[in-house]
Parts: sequence; C-alpha cells; structure tokens
Amino acid sequence: MSRMSQTDPELTHRLTRRGMLGVAAGSTVAALLGAAAGPATAATESATAAETAAGGRGRPVLPPGRLGIQLYSLRDKVSTLGFAPVFAELEKYGYDEVEFAGYTQGSAGPITLAQLKRLARNHGLNPIGSHVGYYSNDPNAYTFAQNLTKVLDDAQALGLKHIGTAAGPFRYGSTVDAWKRAAEDFNTYGAAARARGMKFYQHNHSEEFSFATDNPKVRLYDVLLAETDPDLVFLEMDIFWAYSGQFRFSKRPDGTPAPFEPLDYVLKQPHRYPLFHVKDGESDPANQYGYRMTDVGDGDIDYQRFISAVTRLRGERLAHHWQAEHDNPTESFTFARRSSAHLHSLREKC
Repeated sequence: MSRMSQTDPELTHRLTRRGMLGVAAGSTVAALLGAAAGPATAATESATAAETAAGGRGRPVLPPGRLGIQLYSLRDKVSTLGFAPVFAELEKYGYDEVEFAGYTQGSAGPITLAQLKRLARNHGLNPIGSHVGYYSNDPNAYTFAQNLTKVLDDAQALGLKHIGTAAGPFRYGSTVDAWKRAAEDFNTYGAAARARGMKFYQHNHSEEFSFATDNPKVRLYDVLLAETDPDLVFLEMDIFWAYSGQFRFSKRPDGTPAPFEPLDYVLKQPHRYPLFHVKDGESDPANQYGYRMTDVGDGDIDYQRFISAVTRLRGERLAHHWQAEHDNPTESFTFARRSSAHLHSLREKC
C-alpha cells in the first residue's frame, strides 16, 4: 500500500537539469530541517485531512505503491542536506519510489551507488528510474551517446528498471529525417538497456509536439512513436509539458487546425508509457506555454480524470509509475508533502 504520513520555464528546466544536484548552498542542515517542519506542518496536516475527507468514497485514483517523485524537484535539499534527510522526509510524506536526476550530493559528502541504493530501500523507497543526458560534444560526457556502457552499469548497480533521458530528439535537427536518425539512436540504447533487464525511456517537453520544419503537416512526436521500436523505446509523459504542447501546437504553422489530446496517446499505446511526470499548472493563455507551473493540486490539470483513465484500462492499474515533479518549487519539501497529500486524496467517481 502507499504509505501516508517571468522566466522561460522550459529553457530553465533544460539548462539547469544538466548541472543538477551540484554544490551546496550555505544554509545549515538544522536550519533547513527546522524550516521544513515548522508551524506550516500542522496546517498542512489539517489540509491533508480535509482533502482526504473531500475525496469521499470510492477507490483511490492512485494505485498502491506507485507514487514517486523526481528528485530534480528536491535538488536544493539534496545538495545541502544529502540524500538521507531527503529520503526520510519522502518516507513521511507517503512516497513509494524515487526517480534520480544525478547520483551525487553536496555538503553531505560523497556517496557510492551501493550506499545510495541501500539508503533508498531503508526508507521504503524504490529507485524506479533516472534521467541522463542524450548526447554531448564532450567525448567524456556522462551521456547515452558518449558513455552508454557506464550509464547502464550505474543504472544496473542501483537496481533501476528504467533508465532514460529528458533531452528531446533534436540532436540532428527538426526535420523528419533528423528525428528518424534520433530514433535509431534510441533504438540502440533501448536494445542495450533491454539486454540488462531495463527499459530505456524519453521524457518530453512541449517542443516534441511541434511540427517538422521540412513537412509542417507532420508532428515530430508522431515520428518518434512511429520510428522507435515499441519493444525497445518507452516514453515518460510529462503531463504538464504535454498539455503545454497542446496549447502551443494545436495549429500547424500555416494556421490550420491540428488538435490533439495528450491522454489519447497513452490510451492508444499504454504499454509504451511505464512512467509519468505528474506536474501541475494553472491555465494562463497570456503565458507562451499556456500554463504557470504550480504544486500538484493547485493547478487546472485534471489528474483524477487522467490517472483514472489510464489505470482503468484492463491490466494497467499497476503497470505505470507516477512521479510528482515541479521544476522550481517555492519550497521543495512543501511541494513534495502537498503533492502527495493531494494525489492520495483523489477518489474515483462512483
């Protein structure tokens, strides 16, 4: 059972993810933990009880044991406190899984992969996946293209079942042929991951739903789906960015309609989406992305509808993993706590 206890956001997300979980900032461990567990805790617990009561009867929307969090959302805490205090907090908040965004920590000192794996398990957290770079001009870079064997070695040492990238398939450009070439790369990584008992996956942003520059009738995401082997390459839909893509790219460059529904992609091929990023946004048509990112539950994305639609499919209730994420939360522990409370409160409509 799940345990209860005006910048460019897309550009910022892409750039900062490269240097994630880096050098510590200057706050002390005691000060940060004190801030996280201060007077707001009682109010949050009351809100959690109210949310649970408001959920009413009905089966929980969130499948048991499948709530995770992308640690990129907590990079400030990992870099200052280390993984141990972060995992302890996540255990209290009712998380079941973690998705890594780097394996190093800052002021808490070095940690080995074996120690990291054991630490997660000691707090009841299953390491489910990790984000790694796709390619780099540096031949020594820690990416799939430059160091595939090392990337897979590390993932295997952590016991990961999924290993992926948050980079878009833009390595060779934005034409149809360019994305076919990227798909070949992904098939190669997928085959290598499969040989080790893992699944390779790609995490989208909104640009994946744009149109090919040489054929504006073709959506690039459709090329990725068509040209990758469904037995080798999987997708982690970032639901926020998918709906941002819907806002941005429901018309072709010539203005003709090209509507799409992100959920439909999943319902047509649910086996290709083992992982999701549960990220919320408040609708804002004045924003170029259509949404302003919020804590899960504070926005306008209907997660009761989305998660229920997927988990109600025959044989699919426990086939997917739902990772809460916020690229730049106001207070990352608060984000993690409130997002878990909201998702656990959701109930299917009777």
